[in-house]
Amino acid sequence: MTYDMRALDALRPLLTAEARAELPAAAGPDDLADLEQDVWLRLLERLAAQDPPPDPAAWLTRTVHAEARRLRRAGLRERPSAAEPAAAPHTSDPERHTLDRERARTLRAAVRRLPGRCPRLVAALLSPHDPTYREIAGELGMSQGSLGPERSRCLGCLRRIMAAEVAPRAHRGKG
Repeated sequence: MTYDMRALDALRPLLTAEARAELPAAAGPDDLADLEQDVWLRLLERLAAQDPPPDPAAWLTRTVHAEARRLRRAGLRERPSAAEPAAAPHTSDPERHTLDRERARTLRAAVRRLPGRCPRLVAALLSPHDPTYREIAGELGMSQGSLGPERSRCLGCLRRIMAAEVAPRAHRGKG
């Protein structure tokens, strides 16, 4: 399955339904949006590190459950999106290692082309240092309350850039 916008749009209703089912009743619309964005980010990280999931719907359901558990453990407080480290390259398979590096380069190049302060924001979210929202907001010189909406806009831009770049490559490889 290629990850063009149609494929992502097809997964969107499932993601929303699963996220709503997993969040506590007291959770607000920002919590729902944060959970959905976390799952999209996990998909981008997976695509940068390895092949697309063989069963996207099952992967999405498992990822929503895992992210919701993480959110509940954190007590619904704000936290960084990139809580999991990127997968290690498969050094035993040179072709796989080359593909992994190419995907990572594609993701980094797409992040650099984001508008405004999005490249710095996404880089902070993906940081292995796991900064808090407060630390990211301070580093970027913005209010902590505006970080979530800004993150949502940035990840939307990144999703569009990646879909435009990754889908054509996937079609070329299927010949």
